[in-house]
Amino acid sequence: MFSDGALSIGELAERAGVTVKTVRFYSDRGLLPEASRSSGGHRRYGPEALERLRLIRSLRTLDLPVPEVGRVLDHGEGLPDALEKAIDGQLSRLGSQLTALRWREAALQLVRECPAEERAERLRLVGAVSAPPSTAPMARFWRGALPVRLSPRLVSSILEYAVPQPPTDPTPAQVLSFAQLHAIATAPCPSTDPRRPAGNRTDVVHRPDVLYDGLFDAYVLAAPHLKANRTPARGQALDCFVAAHAESRGLRDGPVFRRRLSGLLAQAADPLVERYWELTGEVSGSPDPTLGAAHEWLRSALHADVAAAAAVEPGDPMSR
Repeated sequence: MFSDGALSIGELAERAGVTVKTVRFYSDRGLLPEASRSSGGHRRYGPEALERLRLIRSLRTLDLPVPEVGRVLDHGEGLPDALEKAIDGQLSRLGSQLTALRWREAALQLVRECPAEERAERLRLVGAVSAPPSTAPMARFWRGALPVRLSPRLVSSILEYAVPQPPTDPTPAQVLSFAQLHAIATAPCPSTDPRRPAGNRTDVVHRPDVLYDGLFDAYVLAAPHLKANRTPARGQALDCFVAAHAESRGLRDGPVFRRRLSGLLAQAADPLVERYWELTGEVSGSPDPTLGAAHEWLRSALHADVAAAAAVEPGDPMSR
């Protein structure tokens, strides 16, 4: 030690239990300022450098990146707040890394456990999905299918239900379902594709917000019927569903409109979209029915209602 209490780079390294190379590394990056240089050009460090070096080592042991360590040290008296922010950031990064590892593990199990003849297809599906997986393709899919004039409020609400968040600890089956969702969302979809949900076309629906606000209400009313596994039938949920379609078009509910709407919905029904909603439920693992399941229940209820009305002939006493 020098007479003024300064430490040489070797003494500092020895007391901190690190190598000289480590001390030089942190010095060169500005984390460990030198107090001075000897006449021979050797680095000298003040007594406070030992505690600072120990703090650097502790932060690096937590795997905080060097730039983050520098930001923590630069805050001086604000160290607790800066440290908390750095730790939160590191926890977020680790969470993302762990999620990616769990998804890769589940994907490997998925490929390993499937029949040999299915492996190529499953590899293609899971290979197209990042780890951790991104929901951006599904969000783009629905943004492209929804009416241009739909309010941001409703777009956000629909995406919340239509774009499932990937589980942090997925099963192989959930990885497969998510990969299949990704494949549906990224498949070519021209503007004339029938996948566009019925009633979304701007030349038919003049007030899309009225439609979707009403549909949400109808889906809420239909949910208990789906949970109870009841057969689709007329009732408050169906009336709300039809009213939403009628009001959005500036029309009135009635037998003629119901027949027309039932035909439009039947024409627009697409098994691929129904499959999308099934996969959404599998990925989320939620016991609540999806919007797609509620829509299909209401569409079936409308079809049954129209069929029942058509079965009543004008001369039938029941029609009077």
